[in-house]
Amino acid sequence: MPQKPKIATPDEAVSEIRPGDHIHLSSVASAPQCLINAMCRRGRAGDLRDIRIHHLHTEGPAPYADPEFEGIFQLDSFFVGPNVRKRTQEGFADYIPVFLGETQRLYREGHLPCDVVMIQVSPPDSKGRVSLGTSVDATRAAMEKARAVLAVINPHVPFTFGDAVIEADRIDCFVEDDTPLETVHFAKPTDIETAIGRHCAALIEDGATLQMGIGAIPNAVLDQLGGHKNLGIHTEMFADGVIPLVEKGVINGAEKAVDRGKMVATFLLGSKKLYDYTHLNDDVRMMDVGYTNDPFVIARNPKATAINSALQVDLTGQICADSLGAKMYSGVGGQIDFFYGASRSKGGKAILAMPSVTETGLSKISAVLLSGAGVVTTRAHAHWLVTEYGAVNLYGRSLQERARLIISIAHPSHREALDRAAFERFGPHYHFVGASR
Repeated sequence: MPQKPKIATPDEAVSEIRPGDHIHLSSVASAPQCLINAMCRRGRAGDLRDIRIHHLHTEGPAPYADPEFEGIFQLDSFFVGPNVRKRTQEGFADYIPVFLGETQRLYREGHLPCDVVMIQVSPPDSKGRVSLGTSVDATRAAMEKARAVLAVINPHVPFTFGDAVIEADRIDCFVEDDTPLETVHFAKPTDIETAIGRHCAALIEDGATLQMGIGAIPNAVLDQLGGHKNLGIHTEMFADGVIPLVEKGVINGAEKAVDRGKMVATFLLGSKKLYDYTHLNDDVRMMDVGYTNDPFVIARNPKATAINSALQVDLTGQICADSLGAKMYSGVGGQIDFFYGASRSKGGKAILAMPSVTETGLSKISAVLLSGAGVVTTRAHAHWLVTEYGAVNLYGRSLQERARLIISIAHPSHREALDRAAFERFGPHYHFVGASR
């Protein structure tokens, strides 16, 4: 008979950590802060050394990335979140380039060790099972390889279904905490974001299965979908914006070929209302990231439509979404997972949506990418490009045709300079390209 997991204090639980260990943390809204703080106390006491920490991006404090822990903790994240961006750019933390869907493979195939897993879970149900709640990501894979699994039981963690459900006897040590999960409230879309949302919504067909990232533009798109029918969700994450569309019957998953009638994701981020909505909701499936982000699973749903954003796009359609020049800003994430999956789907669309300029007025469409910039999505993967000035389809277009199309949706104040750069790049024939053919 399995041994019943022990209940411990945070400081007792992190005594499982040994010098040189690799630690996986549950991500996004569900980072186990009480265990993180206890681990840092051990670090300050001089008990730990050469600890490697891995996670997707997390919300809330990430003290283990601070300079005071140099030589004690080394963060090698799968995605650079705002809370560790400065430390990563300074060199106190680092980033592992990896498709989000393959993060679980790093553990399962032994490319990355995992000794200790620290997570948050819901209280047990009547069958003795707990749930990973708002974030599954690569956690199940990490648990399969770990020496010790330390779990915070938190009543604020919703009991979600799918791969989130785990047997309590898979946990080696429980800690109790009732700190609310991290929440994010998104502001009302600006006029520019609303225009982008309107152009994206015009590309979304009834019966489409949607993937959208996080932030203002995805919410602006959702705001424009009230008149659509039979939409589905298969995504890496979703936020509050889906709830009104579910309540109206717009999102029902009726035409999905995979997980029909279910909303599928690997993590959630939003308000307490979102977390409460997913609690014991049989229409939501929280799945392993190897499933949600598998391009071949994504492609099985007809009209799979992926909407993502970028930091910069060049005139040939190369998309930089992970760095500002050579400085890491975020990560590869799931953009390629979903772009490739959507492009393989029958009637699918891969859409890159972004404002034409930065907050300081710099064009996000450039003649060439900044020196050192990462090409997350190649020009061969790029299909639809959307700004507040319209939508263009780059697929099947030559380099010169692409340049003309991309410039047509750049900010008007930058079009002349971009057109001149295209002329210098492609030569005098450039002006005779039939871009609207």
